[in-house]
Amino acid sequence: MKKSGLKAQAVMHVDKDESIEGLWATPQIPQIGVYKLAVKKRMDGILEWVHFQHRLDGTRRVLFRGELESKVHIADVLDAANKTLLKVYGVTMAIADVDISTLDGRKSSGTVH
Repeated sequence: MKKSGLKAQAVMHVDKDESIEGLWATPQIPQIGVYKLAVKKRMDGILEWVHFQHRLDGTRRVLFRGELESKVHIADVLDAANKTLLKVYGVTMAIADVDISTLDGRKSSGTVH
């Protein structure tokens, strides 16, 4: 069964009592889109992350996912991704504004550090 709507477009779900710990993004890369890293804290205290490409046509392609036990290791994931992005495109990810949609279509945005 194929998912539809906003739920199918989401690269990460943030459930009640979970929090967004950070979002980083590259500048727009011509003909490519934007690379992003999103991190959330689950109710069990584990940090879950996803590194993905937000394409020019609005679709998203997940590149990597993982879990971390400590915020200290977020820098390791960000550094690894940035090294590759710098080598390939000459850009790195920096703290970004959050663009969140709830499953009922409501928008919520702001800056997360």
